[in-house]
Amino acid sequence: MKKIILTMTAALSLLACTNRQNPFLTEWDTPYGIPPFGDIHSEDYIPAIEAGIEQQSREIEAIVENTEEPTFENTILPLELAGGILDRVEGVLRNLIETDRTPELDSVMEKAIPMLTEHRDNIFFNKGLYERIAKLYKADQSQLTREQQMVLKKHFETFERNGVGLTQDKQIRLREINTELATKTQKLGNNIQSENNAFRNKFGISISDYPNAMTTTEDRALRQEMLEAYTMRGHNGNEFDNRQLVLDIMRLRIEKAHIMGYKNPAAYILEPKMAHDTETVDAFLSSIMVAAVAKAKEEVTDMQKLMNIDVANGKLPAGSKIEPWDWWYYAEKVRKQKYDLNEELTKPYFRLDNVVKGIFIAANKLYGVNIEELTDVPSYNANVVTTYKVTDADDNLLGIFTTDYLPRPSKRGGAWMNNIRNQYTDAQGNAVRPIIVNVANLEEHLTIDEVQTVFHEFGHALHGLLSQCNYPSVSGTNVTRDFVETFSQFNENWAFQPELLAQYAKNENGEVIPAELVNKINNSLKFNQGFMTTELCAASILDMKWHELESIDGIDIDAFEKQVCKQMGLIHEIGPRYRTTYFNHIFSSGYSAGYYGYLWAEVLDKDAFSVFEASGNVWNKELATKFKQTFLEKGGSEEPMVLYVQFAGRQPDNTAFLKGRGLK
Repeated sequence: MKKIILTMTAALSLLACTNRQNPFLTEWDTPYGIPPFGDIHSEDYIPAIEAGIEQQSREIEAIVENTEEPTFENTILPLELAGGILDRVEGVLRNLIETDRTPELDSVMEKAIPMLTEHRDNIFFNKGLYERIAKLYKADQSQLTREQQMVLKKHFETFERNGVGLTQDKQIRLREINTELATKTQKLGNNIQSENNAFRNKFGISISDYPNAMTTTEDRALRQEMLEAYTMRGHNGNEFDNRQLVLDIMRLRIEKAHIMGYKNPAAYILEPKMAHDTETVDAFLSSIMVAAVAKAKEEVTDMQKLMNIDVANGKLPAGSKIEPWDWWYYAEKVRKQKYDLNEELTKPYFRLDNVVKGIFIAANKLYGVNIEELTDVPSYNANVVTTYKVTDADDNLLGIFTTDYLPRPSKRGGAWMNNIRNQYTDAQGNAVRPIIVNVANLEEHLTIDEVQTVFHEFGHALHGLLSQCNYPSVSGTNVTRDFVETFSQFNENWAFQPELLAQYAKNENGEVIPAELVNKINNSLKFNQGFMTTELCAASILDMKWHELESIDGIDIDAFEKQVCKQMGLIHEIGPRYRTTYFNHIFSSGYSAGYYGYLWAEVLDKDAFSVFEASGNVWNKELATKFKQTFLEKGGSEEPMVLYVQFAGRQPDNTAFLKGRGLK
């Protein structure tokens, strides 16, 4: 204990010598407790992490040394609230490393990852702490609320699944594995970002704009060049090549699964999820894949007919067939032919600012949420970031919402939601409201898919903002991976509702999108779903097959991918949405053996939306309130399927999912 106090004192003294105090080590006297980004320097992170580790270690030591019988109040509650400094540091650092990455932040992460990994292992291997949790878990829980029971269960299972019961030699090896994995997954993600920037430099477009470029580029040779560059990211034999990293990560994950008593990583990862086991996931994906490929083959036939016209007109050589680099381009031609829909005509109505207004209008109509832009508040990038105050119908603060939509080289590709601060109740009984960030890589005028992306990420944000839990470990989006996407995808269902489009889809002259275009958009939503479902399902299967391996001895990445694609029945014209070396979700972002969750959750989201449709009014306020109270306010405070049955009054049915994907 003396060593801990002396070390923290030394850290604080060092800062005092520079006449400034580390902002992470003080309470933030800022509007709504927003981090004082302008006061934070790169040299603040490591001293703050050291101080945070010491703080949380003392807090845990106090729990363990408590001589009273373990109760929720003297064991679980202080454990839930422990680590306040680390929460502040990581909330900022993990957001900035993905949005405004710099060499200085890379250096911070390089030092921080081993420190934080060792600290977490120290917690999970703390037998005194585990024994208090286990004793409480195995005792009568009837006096606990259901939320408290779920929190207790989560802590007990987390300790069990992180090796508290292992022998000392196995724990020593597990520590080494955890540190190596944390370092290598971060490195892999950084490599992908570097490869994305190389793609941008070569073609003049962000990686997120790749589908648009493939749709509009008439030059077939250029399309082929772009596709090959896109699909070879992390596979170019340069300093950013991820092939060995992937094999290293998989070797470590397999060894960890074996140490924990599982035959492969997928079995270990899936056990606490809704799907629970590999057999369930494999059967689920296989059934979708068969129907999706059949639909995709029909789409190939339609595209080939239009390509044949280009051949007859001398635009292409005789015998030309649809290749992977032709799909986006000819799919758009088919859409124009079948639905008379040209996205160049819809984009002027989907200006980014207007679409953001659309998500806010929908949230107000459904959940009574009011959103007001804030000015003169701290921001990590004032040029591109906008901050909002979110309140309920009674003007109670729900949280702070920040948007960061524009691309830049310092930002990783894709779109996501982050928590800078979780929602919970503090030790004094005060409500702590969340700070939520939506991040994307978008241009000023959006495609139909990009409009859905904005609604999707705001669905995650609503899950965080509307949370009404007491404990941070189960609040907001702290639910299983195969449940969390339910609410993001559910929010997409309102994007193109005619009543909403009339309010937000306006061009620069303020003219509302014509009803004719609205009808064409909605009629075309099932278009190209053979391709979209096949590439998504293929990536999910590739993820599963990697994590069902029991050894990587003799594995060649290219040969493995080829074998898996052949076994799943993937057609030549389509590849998985992600190839292995740039599959950031599963190798660097927590979706390992979990990418299936998008499709799994879509069954739930489409079935839940069918309940609204069956009511005759998709804006049914009573149903929306029930959805909010059952799901969005509850976080992980109840089992997912219990919540679903409470809402729908029955088990989920996949009919709406299959119809939505055009597979039935």
